[in-house]
Amino acid sequence: MKIELRAVRYRYPGGKLPVFESLDLQLGPGITLAKGFSGCGKSTLLRLVAGLLSPAAGEVLTDSPYRVGSPRYLRLEIGFVFQQLNLLPLASVERNISLAVEMSGGDTSRVPHWIDLLGLAKYAKSMPSRLSGGQQQRASIARALAKRPAILLLDEPTSGLDDLNTAVISKAIRQALAPGSVCLIATHDKRLDSIANETLDFNSFLPVEEHLQALA
Repeated sequence: MKIELRAVRYRYPGGKLPVFESLDLQLGPGITLAKGFSGCGKSTLLRLVAGLLSPAAGEVLTDSPYRVGSPRYLRLEIGFVFQQLNLLPLASVERNISLAVEMSGGDTSRVPHWIDLLGLAKYAKSMPSRLSGGQQQRASIARALAKRPAILLLDEPTSGLDDLNTAVISKAIRQALAPGSVCLIATHDKRLDSIANETLDFNSFLPVEEHLQALA
């Protein structure tokens, strides 16, 4: 899978400055980290690639046969871990994961593997409300990884987690990434550097004076 952003411009409603003025970017197979200060556009990039946001100008292109942002594109190509987690509250951990796999046409027989790999075997039948914040975070990650998506997008997946759980998640990400797949991780976490094929420095995307204006 290849992803290309051509001259992408995006501004949040009411924003003083565009998040991106004319962003040109190519993403190839492997794991790419998007790093930079809060508010510099890392999460926005993930949402543009997923098609959850539409650029005001420019375009987002992929090798997928489906239009970026279409229901089939989101269901069949994308695995997304949001900071908000978004687990189904009335479904067990196991059902949250298996439903995502079913909707993408994947192999549900591997769901127990991902549950076990993320250290959630004893919570497989539990509802999300019975889990700690860290356990919910791992369940959300397991749900995205179990799809083995062509495009895996993770927004601060290790935020607040200890070294042991971060190592578990790093291992799981490497296992989930099928040959040719793209993984883009928005993160501040230096512990993920060891699994990256490439790192994007978002602090260099805008001049320093524009950073300061945007944060004012």
